[in-house]
Amino acid sequence: MNSKVYISISLSTLLIFGCSPNEKPSKVSAQKSQTSEIDELPSWKPGNTKNDILEFIETTTQEGSTDFIPVSDRIAVFDNDGTLWSEQPMYFQLFYIFDRVKELAPEHPEWKNKEPFMHVLSGEHEKALAGGTQALLKLVEATSGNITTDENQKNIEKWISSQTHPKTGLYFNEMIYQPMLELIELLKKHEYKVFIVSGGGMDFIRAWAEETYGIPPYQVVGTYSKVKYEIIEGTPQLIKQPGVEFIDDKEGKPVGIHQNIGKRPIIAVGNSDGDYQMLDWITSNTEYRRFGLILHHTDSIREWAYDSNSHIGNLKQGLIDAPDKGWTVIDMAKDWNSIYPTH
Repeated sequence: MNSKVYISISLSTLLIFGCSPNEKPSKVSAQKSQTSEIDELPSWKPGNTKNDILEFIETTTQEGSTDFIPVSDRIAVFDNDGTLWSEQPMYFQLFYIFDRVKELAPEHPEWKNKEPFMHVLSGEHEKALAGGTQALLKLVEATSGNITTDENQKNIEKWISSQTHPKTGLYFNEMIYQPMLELIELLKKHEYKVFIVSGGGMDFIRAWAEETYGIPPYQVVGTYSKVKYEIIEGTPQLIKQPGVEFIDDKEGKPVGIHQNIGKRPIIAVGNSDGDYQMLDWITSNTEYRRFGLILHHTDSIREWAYDSNSHIGNLKQGLIDAPDKGWTVIDMAKDWNSIYPTH
């Protein structure tokens, strides 16, 4: 895809409307290590990264340690796209939007000659997005706006249960990172509360995060659209509206954490410069020892290799500043034994 098309479209804009995919069988319980005494992070290769993680968790949860953190303050936050699951060659919700346009096209014959819909229908996705934010908003509003939240969820459930990723052949919510699942479980075992803080749609993630990651909906913070309460045929309904209420990306992530969590987390995990402000705000506080992790996508064989030149998940400043900030960089190719859960 033409990177120029996507550079102007931020993650938060792409996912401003929450959608609700079908929940697949839980990967979390199935992938728990059966020999935790031997290795609590079996998908992580031995080395400095794994050691840094284990040492931090142990010292912050061991009573008597100078770095001990009370249970009430143990909070870890993870970005979602590119941190907990894949995000290439384009954000997964964009796959849904394009498919949804095609599904609705018979009801809108005018789309055949109307931008950006005509380009989606002809498979010219780059041209469809050439209009930037305004073109994308038209697509999002046509596929997810002015419907009830329940109807929106059913649309996504239908899609996610039948559509697979063009490269891997996996359902989109199966393209989650096994090493991150293990890390989440280890943190929970040590009484850390794990939140997702994403530029993606909050409703989108909330619908499947618990089943997939073991993270309940009320521990998901994300971008959200306007929603209106209405009585329709005697039944209270929530109707999704055009427009953005809050963008939880870049500078918005610390704000979202403050507004929705109310405490500064101890651990922050991200993969792009969209997570920079979250990492910086969290690790700059010295009340407790803090831990910043950045996932660097370096594995072109098992996943994708990208950073500063990527049209999405751009990572440049984070890599430059990581040593001075004390952030640990995860090298996907070198630090992970596996990428996705086995089936």
